[in-house]
Amino acid sequence: MHADRTSTRFSVPVDAALRSAGWQPGRWDIKQAEYWADALREHESPAGHRHAVFPAAVEAWAEFGGLRVVPSGPGRQLAPVALDLDPLHGLHMARTLGDLGRALDAEVCPLGEESDSRALLAIDSEGRVYALDHTGDWYLGPDIDTALTTLVSGVEPARLTAG
Repeated sequence: MHADRTSTRFSVPVDAALRSAGWQPGRWDIKQAEYWADALREHESPAGHRHAVFPAAVEAWAEFGGLRVVPSGPGRQLAPVALDLDPLHGLHMARTLGDLGRALDAEVCPLGEESDSRALLAIDSEGRVYALDHTGDWYLGPDIDTALTTLVSGVEPARLTAG
């Protein structure tokens, strides 16, 4: 029986963009993920803010970290977003991520950035993913797979609001 390309974990366009970036099922670079975890844990802002590091972040970095994803084709509601999945883009954002974490009642850690807008991508201790930019904070999905699909497919994310 032949493998059905549509039965993959991601839709065909998202799967293609991820594979073009170097991802494949079973990708797991725990050594690089631990390097990022150590770098984030060791960093302290001048005001004493530190990053939280937790399993959901380390697992996302091990599977997707280091990828530069460039989607092709039109988006569903927005233009698809190119991604640089390197958590060190958020190294100097410990206070901002701490503030978001308090608002969400969960620890939050950097995941990477949107290449064009420089929006910071972040993941919380439950695995939910967010984007933070000059226009606000955005909920990208309950897990990394949904978030990648949202960004690469050009699906409009939900804006986080108080209350």
